[in-house]
Parts: sequence; C-alpha cells; structure tokens
Amino acid sequence: QVQLVESGGGLVQAGGSLTLSCAASGGTFNSYHSGWFRQAPGKEREFVAAIGWSGTTTYYADSVKGRFTVSKDNAKNTLFLQMNSLKPEDTAVYYCAARYLFRDEYDFWGQGTQVTVSS
Repeated sequence: QVQLVESGGGLVQAGGSLTLSCAASGGTFNSYHSGWFRQAPGKEREFVAAIGWSGTTTYYADSVKGRFTVSKDNAKNTLFLQMNSLKPEDTAVYYCAARYLFRDEYDFWGQGTQVTVSS
C-alpha cells in the first residue's frame, strides 16, 4: 500500500511560482505511473499532469502546458510539480496520485495541498 503526502502549497500572487512535492512511502515511484490532479471549489477534480514510471514520458492538461512541469526524483522517492506563471484560475487543492502500470485508474491518492493564487 502506497502512502502519498503532498507539501508546498500556499498563497502566491498571480504570475508567481510554486513547487509542490509528493513524498511516497510503502512503494517507489519508479514502479508506478504518477500524476497530479486538482479540484477547485464547486468543480470536479481534473487532471493536471502525469509522468510515466520511467520518467521519460510526461503529459499535461492544455490549461497548464508550458507553465507547469512534472518531474520526480527516484532516489528521494518524490514527485514534483513546478508551477510557473500562476493564474487565479489555478487556485485549487492539488493532489498527487499513483497507479499500477496495468491500470487506467489511479489507485493511490494523497490528502491534497491548497494552492491559492491572488490577482
């Protein structure tokens, strides 16, 4: 059973940057596909970015492409989301997640970290 713990959220002005981290225990990120999702108040959770188990393949939602970068450090067993040029519409609770390689759905989720972007 993989446990995921996010950190790094906070309040930032529009145009600013934040880096989210997700530490894993009970499993290693190089054995799972992993990703980031977010949920804004009153909205459904949405996909933000994903990275393959090997770290060589990444995917992004159109809304964050060119501004956000997903990466991981296998030695530290940590997933990152570098967020630049933040906009007020990026305000949400951000979740990291991991899934088995043979699964389409994510199996493990963190508790979330709040990101608030002020205008």
